Amino acid sequence: MKYKDYYETLGVKRDATEAEIKSAYRKLARKYHPDVNKTKEAEEKFKDINEAYEVLSDKQKRNRYDSLGSNWQGGADYTPPPGFENFSFNFNQGGGAQSFDFGGNAGGFSDFFASLFGDMMGAGSTRGFSGFDFTQSPRSSSRSSSTSAKKSSEDLDVTKTLNVTAKELFDSKPISVTYTQMDKCGYCNGGGYCSHCGGTGILSTPRTVKVKLPKDIQEGKKVRLKGEGKTDAYGNKGDLYLVVHFKDSEYEIDGTNLTKEVDITPPEAVLGCHKEIETLHGKINIKIPAGVSSGQSLRLKNLGLPSSGGYGDLNAKIKIVIPKNYSKEIIDLYKEIQKKTS
Repeated sequence: MKYKDYYETLGVKRDATEAEIKSAYRKLARKYHPDVNKTKEAEEKFKDINEAYEVLSDKQKRNRYDSLGSNWQGGADYTPPPGFENFSFNFNQGGGAQSFDFGGNAGGFSDFFASLFGDMMGAGSTRGFSGFDFTQSPRSSSRSSSTSAKKSSEDLDVTKTLNVTAKELFDSKPISVTYTQMDKCGYCNGGGYCSHCGGTGILSTPRTVKVKLPKDIQEGKKVRLKGEGKTDAYGNKGDLYLVVHFKDSEYEIDGTNLTKEVDITPPEAVLGCHKEIETLHGKINIKIPAGVSSGQSLRLKNLGLPSSGGYGDLNAKIKIVIPKNYSKEIIDLYKEIQKKTS
């Protein structure tokens, strides 16, 4: 069989980056796709560039292909390297195995491809081979099992930030988490002319899960949702890890304790006052002592977040606010006060 120069097929150098390979493939795929180009030459060209991209876009396949070394002169007769001669490719039909020629219609891949990557196709990583049974002699079984084990070690876990409000922590109800799962497109296998992913090679899928946070949850802690991560070609599922981040416009959260600002005017700070404030436990009236300063806090016991032993505390942090609509008479009074206190 003839050696196939995949780099030449895509028009890239042998040291091309993944981005350069993908870019070259997309341009050629759009040009020669059967929906765009109706010539017979385009159909064959489209198969060739897909086969080339199948190899060069996969690090493991590319390394094996590059290992041919001095055998990659274009047009030279090619002999499979040691270790590949024991693979047989069979088609299951009616309970019996029949020999099958990969030079035909097996996903558009050539004899060269089949001889070089036959042992890697049994695990289902190569497109267009469903229904085929790839068997090998016992002597090469260890090679196949190690390949399968390496593929199954793909990182399928997903980590997301979970922004949580004080009310959500207080209610202790399951929280709905909506996020976008980014996966490699299963229709074009990572690039090319594709109506599903728009040629990006990535499918964006919105997902919603529910999680109930434990009491006393701390900022930065991870919550694991088993089986909610990515799914590989073999059905293995990863986990979803949610990193808890406290984000609330009204409360500052510190464990089960809360801090809430309470606005008062300068006269209220000098003379003291009563204020009605909203808490997670409902509305309450608090007494603010005379002479309080901005930044001071009043500790309100058991008005914080639930814990394993009850509730945390709520700190009412005083903030002295200057109204913008003071009349001239009030401003004059402040001037008199300033004279007397200076």
